Amino acid sequence: MPAENSSDPDYEFVQRAQDGDTRAFDELVIKYSRKLYGLVYNMTSNKEDTHDLLQDIFAKAYRSLRHFRGKSTFYTWIYSIAVNMSLNFLKKRKRRSGMSLDDVDTGIQNDPAFVDQGHRANPRHQSNIHELQKKLNEALQALSDDHRAVVTMFDIQGMPHAEISKVLGVSEGTVRSRLYYAHQQLQGHLQEFRSS
Repeated sequence: MPAENSSDPDYEFVQRAQDGDTRAFDELVIKYSRKLYGLVYNMTSNKEDTHDLLQDIFAKAYRSLRHFRGKSTFYTWIYSIAVNMSLNFLKKRKRRSGMSLDDVDTGIQNDPAFVDQGHRANPRHQSNIHELQKKLNEALQALSDDHRAVVTMFDIQGMPHAEISKVLGVSEGTVRSRLYYAHQQLQGHLQEFRSS
């Protein structure tokens, strides 16, 4: 049964994809790849893991699309899949190896998708930006998976509390609470950098 939410900006593509039009699903993949890459990368801090997870996320979304009923927007639905799969991956990774910061990519500082390139002309400024990004990445990785998820969605991707609440399946109060505690922890981790 096709999705019924005609107010969803992706409604037409979803309908066509549910009817077997793979090009329509490809359009949705293209539309959300960059945002989902940012979400997953900020949660895993590893490019290979991010690429593998993204393929799995889109594959699962494609297989599950016929069950999508339009009770939320397609965007919320695919974000929920991405967050849940990323959290499950992180749990497995911790059990498997006890991840250390050595497993974290430090390449985000140079990834043009995440970094304003305007600082390149000023070497001192570039060094400060590089150091701040490194500290931020370390601070993010020190958060619990649930806290990292809300910080990524709210602070990095600009999602409103209500949308995060739908994606995670928790109340807006829970989202605000997680953000509050995550921000407290981040401030603690970054205190040393700010005072230097």
